[in-house]
Amino acid sequence: SSKQRPTTTLTQDTVKKLILQSQEAKKQAYCPYSKFRVGAALLTLDHRVFTGCNVENACYNLGLCAERNAISKAVSEGYRAFKAIAITSDLSDHFISPCGGCRQFMREFGPNWDVYLSKPDGSYLKMTVDELLPVSFGPEDLSMSKVFNIPNEF
Repeated sequence: SSKQRPTTTLTQDTVKKLILQSQEAKKQAYCPYSKFRVGAALLTLDHRVFTGCNVENACYNLGLCAERNAISKAVSEGYRAFKAIAITSDLSDHFISPCGGCRQFMREFGPNWDVYLSKPDGSYLKMTVDELLPVSFGPEDLSMSKVFNIPNEF
């Protein structure tokens, strides 16, 4: 069921290391417009880590979030399933939370993996993709039965 919790629990050391890796990735952020640095560290099932930072663009809507950057790097190297992602920013009093677009991007790769929302001091809040994007639309919805069978003849 999509409501199940992940079966793998990360050790405190692994979580701490993943958050540190997201903090290192944040240092590479290219954000001359917002001055809002974000870093992400994505953990694969075989414990490989892919990092990402936000990359802004003068045409604002072409910017790329840290989470999508890290996930795209992993996908480009053949990965399709993930254990966890840690996200960090420079917000001192709030846990950084992924934008709606990143939540949907994460959901593409399943609802049951962990997202660590962190602060610069290393403290974090653990959530799942499903908790961040409840009642979500995913790849499996495309194969559900529909009222009409519309041919693709355009």
